[in-house]
Amino acid sequence: MSEALINRLVEFAESGNQQKIVVAGQSHQGWVMEITEEALLISTGYSDKVGKDNWISFEDIQQAELFYWDNKNDQWAEFKI
Repeated sequence: MSEALINRLVEFAESGNQQKIVVAGQSHQGWVMEITEEALLISTGYSDKVGKDNWISFEDIQQAELFYWDNKNDQWAEFKI
């Protein structure tokens, strides 16, 4: 994937204190844990028992809606790639 896309995803991961990715009607809310050359890893839930790690491909990310939690305004803010 392009370096520009990876850099934008790093900015997304550093935005707010949580991120939300909505892809194909499914919402993944949590923390971006890793970005590789092919995908992004988001960890959802709040503990090992409830949490789940989800790899989301860059192909899917380009079709997804991205949000981060804006602490200043106490609401989800859209993030454009």
